[in-house]
Amino acid sequence: MWRYLLGGVGALLLAGAGLMLVRGHAVADLGLPAAGAQVGSSTATLSGTLPEATAATREQRRFNRYDKDRNGAITREEYLASRRKAFARLDTNHDGTLQFDEWADKATAKFAAADADKNGAMNAAEFAATAVKRKAQSKQLCPPAGRAAPQSGKDDSDDG
Repeated sequence: MWRYLLGGVGALLLAGAGLMLVRGHAVADLGLPAAGAQVGSSTATLSGTLPEATAATREQRRFNRYDKDRNGAITREEYLASRRKAFARLDTNHDGTLQFDEWADKATAKFAAADADKNGAMNAAEFAATAVKRKAQSKQLCPPAGRAAPQSGKDDSDDG
């Protein structure tokens, strides 16, 4: 009976020590002082410097991408410049008009690459190859202090 009691107490002590060790590493990773450390003491120094937040908001960064001459105003030409570049990439024969085949060229190429047996139709396995490859996102339960959680969906690269 005493063996079981001592085994249980030992397991609790090991679990507690493990928890303290893990929490100590988490505090050290954040650059925060450990529990009980004096704020003015040398043990409370930061292990690294925290990144400074930029003053520019998402909309300010978006505005700055369009305002090429940095005069504080977006002209019609500046606003349409990205659209002209996109149109020029699609207009493969550079005649100033966009035919359906030019517009659908990327989709046509993607279909041709996925149709492995070149029979003009995709089976389920070939169709699966057309899925958009997304970047792996880190699974953070809690974002670092002062930062917002990563959001899925549209990012600030939307030009419209």
